Amino acid sequence: MAYSCQKQKGNENTPQTVQTATEEPQKQENKQIGDTIFMNYKNEKNVFIANGNVDSIHSRIYVKFKNEFSSELNGRIIQEKTNANIRFNQIIYPDKTADGPFGTELKIEAKQTGDYILIIGHSQMAENPYWGKFEVQLENKKN
Repeated sequence: MAYSCQKQKGNENTPQTVQTATEEPQKQENKQIGDTIFMNYKNEKNVFIANGNVDSIHSRIYVKFKNEFSSELNGRIIQEKTNANIRFNQIIYPDKTADGPFGTELKIEAKQTGDYILIIGHSQMAENPYWGKFEVQLENKKN
């Protein structure tokens, strides 16, 4: 028996049909990867918004964002359960100084430009640490 692996003639000049699908642009969103949320995209209202999750493995979540101008920074944590034990534990400024703890809302002067880190977790002084989903919102208004 003989087997041949030859191209069939006549296909070399046949034009290839290329389909161009009109793809929707990918939605830009801030996502939690491991224990870190990278805030890279603002919505149409100029607010960083991301969904996060605190669990026994990731009991502290680090929210990283860049501040490009002196501003008033307003932050808010919205949790699934009312009065849950979750808060902004600390903010780390670009010069590596820190402040905190705060509550579920944060309002500070962000005078330094550069990379900031917000640490979200439960209060060590309270019972029943919160495990579950939350939303974090950050808005910086130019001074």
